[in-house]
Amino acid sequence: MQSLIRRVLFLMLAGATVLAQAAPLPEASPEDVGMSSQRLGRLDAAMQKAVDSGELPGAVVLIARDGQLVYAKSFGWQDRGRKIPMRNDSIFRLYSMTKPVVSVAAMMLVEEGRLGLQEPVSKYIPEFKDMKVGVESTDADGKPTLRLVEAKRQITVQDLLRHTSGLTYGVVGAPTAVKKMYKDAEIFSQKWVLTDFVKALAKLPLQFQPGTTWEYSHSTDVLGRVVEVASGQTLDVFLTERIFQPLKMVDTAFQVPPGKQDRIAQPMPDVYTGKTPELIDVTRPATFFAGGHGLVSTAGDYLRFAQMLANGGELEGARILGPRTVDYMSSDHVNPQIDKGPAFLPGPGYGFGLGFATRIDRGQSEWPGSPGDYYWAGYAGTYFWIDPEEILVPVLMTQEPLRRQAYRVLLRNLVYQAILK
Repeated sequence: MQSLIRRVLFLMLAGATVLAQAAPLPEASPEDVGMSSQRLGRLDAAMQKAVDSGELPGAVVLIARDGQLVYAKSFGWQDRGRKIPMRNDSIFRLYSMTKPVVSVAAMMLVEEGRLGLQEPVSKYIPEFKDMKVGVESTDADGKPTLRLVEAKRQITVQDLLRHTSGLTYGVVGAPTAVKKMYKDAEIFSQKWVLTDFVKALAKLPLQFQPGTTWEYSHSTDVLGRVVEVASGQTLDVFLTERIFQPLKMVDTAFQVPPGKQDRIAQPMPDVYTGKTPELIDVTRPATFFAGGHGLVSTAGDYLRFAQMLANGGELEGARILGPRTVDYMSSDHVNPQIDKGPAFLPGPGYGFGLGFATRIDRGQSEWPGSPGDYYWAGYAGTYFWIDPEEILVPVLMTQEPLRRQAYRVLLRNLVYQAILK
């Protein structure tokens, strides 16, 4: 009987939470926009199964079509250890879903004539002027050696946006001598302030010649510093004043203030290993405004950002970008001469634009979509995509990094199968 009472109280609390929250977009039924409520029930069942199995602590899923919110549900636990139910307005660490936001910020400056994609990064950060590239080989005794050669050209702003700068992350893919230097320099630490971070990064050799190879990297962190220099504002202030406030993204920032910390979604011990993933502590005042991974947000806030892009750069009278700029950003910028290599995260059927993976073929990919759809995701489980052909914008928020890709593909499958018209 007591367990039944707890279950009823849980459902009442969850329902009251949903009712108390304002919808991020105008609402409609799935049938109003050519989707099936019955088929979306498969998504309900799949997400609940993931929670019940222990593979996900909890999740929030929002789906917009034709600019209207047709699905908004939370599942499981915001904090399983403390028995706090997930809410539609729970706050999540975005990790790399910060990158599209900072990419938009850079393109706003391009539109204003304060930044150019063709410009060398050294115009804004002089330390990047004379970069070296690490070339690995073996000597006569078979021992690995690292030789530094001059970069054939400077890194451009476009290189930062499309991840062809020659920079790396240092922890992704096969180990190399350059990546070891990144590790030894503690480049992946959260101790930095952005100005010192980019100076330290510029002292290290590049993994590749600029413009030759797509490598997921600290490029967008460097881009964040370029935005600061070009705008004359720190990155947090620029994003707040120019993007978050106009779009009414009230819970998006580089840290969670004390009054909102009861809404932070937390990871849980892995059901198979018992280990709890270590995520960034977002309760402390932020000092490192990392353009590649620093933001926190809610599903509703991020849906408003994504819907702005889907609308061609505008939402509810707030114009962030021009429609031609959005089209340009979501086009493929990785030409055939650029080596995608085995570490090309978007995978088959996709290229990469200015801040997003962009689909170039209906087939090839392991998940459904439309030519021209574009997406990105975050390490801790966050994910979104925009499908202009279907006028579709889904957002997934969770804090489970270990099986993040599996649930992204599952979401894709279950969203597209619910579209009937």
